[in-house]
Amino acid sequence: MTIREELELRERQTLSPHATFSDSTRGRRSPEEEDDVRMSFQRDRDRIVHCKSFRRLKHKTQVFLAPTGDHYRTRLTHTIEVTQIARTLARSLKLNEDLAEAIAMGHDLGHTPFGHAGEEVLNELHPGGFEHSAQSLRVVDLLERDGRGLNLTWEVRDGIKNHSKGRGIILEVSGRDMPHTPEGRLVRLADIIAYTNHDMDDALRAGVLKIRDVPSVILKTLGKTHSKRIDTMIRDIIRCSAPSGGAEVCGSREIMEATASLRDFLFTNVYESPVIRSDFDKSKQIVAMLYRFFINDRDALEREIGRPLRYKHRREVADFIAGMTDRYALDLFNRLFLPSPWAAEG
Repeated sequence: MTIREELELRERQTLSPHATFSDSTRGRRSPEEEDDVRMSFQRDRDRIVHCKSFRRLKHKTQVFLAPTGDHYRTRLTHTIEVTQIARTLARSLKLNEDLAEAIAMGHDLGHTPFGHAGEEVLNELHPGGFEHSAQSLRVVDLLERDGRGLNLTWEVRDGIKNHSKGRGIILEVSGRDMPHTPEGRLVRLADIIAYTNHDMDDALRAGVLKIRDVPSVILKTLGKTHSKRIDTMIRDIIRCSAPSGGAEVCGSREIMEATASLRDFLFTNVYESPVIRSDFDKSKQIVAMLYRFFINDRDALEREIGRPLRYKHRREVADFIAGMTDRYALDLFNRLFLPSPWAAEG
C-alpha cells in the first residue's frame, strides 16, 4: 500500500460521511497517473501555491491601492486568511481540509489589479463581461504553465468558479452558482468572514472609519473586536452545521443577517466612500486606457506578452490586464502614456 493509499484510507476512517473524499474525485480535465505520496487535492493545493498567478497576488490590491503601510491587506494576505478560516471550519466539521485549502488558495487567482476597480472596468469594456471567479478558473485551466494549465480536479475547479457571492444571499439552499461540495460552500463562507473583518480592520487603521460609525447592533451581535467577530462567525457556522455532519454548511439567521449587514455597511461607508472612490475611479481610468491601447495595437500586445496570440485578440487583452499586479500596471501606464524626461547633452 502506498502512502497515498494509506492517507485515503485514513480519510475514510476519520472524515464525515458527507465529506468529499480524495479517492472519489470526479477527475481532471486530462487524466493523470496518481501520485504515490500525495492525494488528489493535496496535489492541487501544491500546484496553486507554486504557480506564478499565486505569487502575483502579493502585489494586487485588496481595498487600499498600493498602501505604503506595512499592515494593510493585499490579495495574497486575504487569500491566506480565507484559507486559515476554511481549514478551521473543515477540521471542526470533519470535512476535507485539503480540498477546502486548495479552493481557498485558488479562489482569487483571476483577480485584476486595483481590486474590484479593475474588475468593474473590464466588465464594462470586455464583450460578454468579466468576472474574477470565471477568470480564476480560466487561469488554472488555460493560462498557467505557458498555456497548459494546472489540470486541477473537478471539485477544486467547481469551488473556485462558484466562490463569489457579491451582495446577494450569502448561502443559498441551492442555485446555479453554488458550489457542489460542502467544502466549496465552506470556502464561500470563509471568504466573506475574512474580507468583512479585515476590510473593516484596514478601514479603521486608515481612518476611513471610526468604530463609533459601525451600527451598535452589528457590534453587539458579532463582537466589538476583530478577533471576537471572526470567532463568533466561525463558532456559529460550526454549531449550525455540525448536526448534519457537514452535509449542510450554514449559519444561524441572526449571525448571517448581522454579517450581511456588516457587508452592506462596508459597501456604503468604505468601498463607496469618497476617499476610496477617488483612487477607485483613477484606477478604472488606468485599466480602461491600457485595455483600449492593446485593443488598438495587436503588435504591441504580442511584444508585451512575448509570444504570438493563442486566443482571440480581445480575450488575450483581458487575460493580460487581469494578470497584472498593481505596480506592473502603473509602470506600464507610465511607460505608454507619460513622457520620459529628456536627457540633455552636456
